[in-house]
Amino acid sequence: MKEELSLVQEWDKVFPQSEKVNHKKVTFKNHFGITLAADLYEPKEYEGKLPALAVSGPYGAVKEQSSGLYAQEMAERGFLAIAFDPSFTGESGGNPRYMTSYDINVEDFQSAVDYLISLDNVDSEKIGIIGICGWGGIALQTACIDTRIKATIVSTMYDMSRIAGNGYNDSQDNEAARYNQRVNLNNQRNEDYKNGNYALAGGVVDPLPENAPEFLQGYHAYYKTPRGYHKRSLNSNEGWAIQTNTSMMNVRLFYYANEIRSAVMIVHGDKAHSFYMGKDAYDNMIKDSKYTDNKEFVAIPGATHTDLYDQKDKIPFDKIEKFLKDNLK
Repeated sequence: MKEELSLVQEWDKVFPQSEKVNHKKVTFKNHFGITLAADLYEPKEYEGKLPALAVSGPYGAVKEQSSGLYAQEMAERGFLAIAFDPSFTGESGGNPRYMTSYDINVEDFQSAVDYLISLDNVDSEKIGIIGICGWGGIALQTACIDTRIKATIVSTMYDMSRIAGNGYNDSQDNEAARYNQRVNLNNQRNEDYKNGNYALAGGVVDPLPENAPEFLQGYHAYYKTPRGYHKRSLNSNEGWAIQTNTSMMNVRLFYYANEIRSAVMIVHGDKAHSFYMGKDAYDNMIKDSKYTDNKEFVAIPGATHTDLYDQKDKIPFDKIEKFLKDNLK
């Protein structure tokens, strides 16, 4: 049975509504029994069946932010697109709240594909996915698994498994640092069990400390200002549960990425603090691979990590559209 969700019907996105696109709220259930909430965008005028896209991210955001902007933009360009909230977040179901799981999150993308294929106005042979930030990593992991997906766009990617185990720029890639993190996380489990709740880590730091690094300034400028703030966004508010990272450091994504036969484009700003993650993921994907002809890495000169959240003059939507249309056939 589907969970009963409370869905906001009025427009509450952080971007303006397009007059070229129809919009409605939809729900669907994943294989773990969690009901997901999504915004569906489709062009107002079209003929025949549409190519379709499932969009999610950034990690800790909601569908009213970046993923919705991407989905609406792609609907203007002739796709049916859904932007969904992952399990345990936003308007989607699942308890406890504000937790994450790679297994469940990959299933979220796969269940979004299930839903798209079920629609009468969708061409089931023309299905793609778009993942942004940490959900770029989840999208790439899903592409390793789901052969129904014909094209994947990975934008301003974070490899959250690498960050959890190694720290930024692999600065904590040693046994002592991982052990200390495990001690802290397990102490937090004790506290959470005693208190009967899951303590939250806090979202983006506010106010910014003096001399905050560029990437924190970028996050603050998006999540903590009218540009991108949303009341249901974890990053805009109280953040993930602290102990959600417990298993992440023992997981590594993309193990079979060089076996992906479908098309993949990885897009990254060359000034992003996360650039190395996207570039390394691409290099890993094409190393010793027989399927490199439909793989592409696009570096955006001068763009930072959060520029590709919503700066339409920097997000290469024309390239994304062409790549998808060339490969969804």
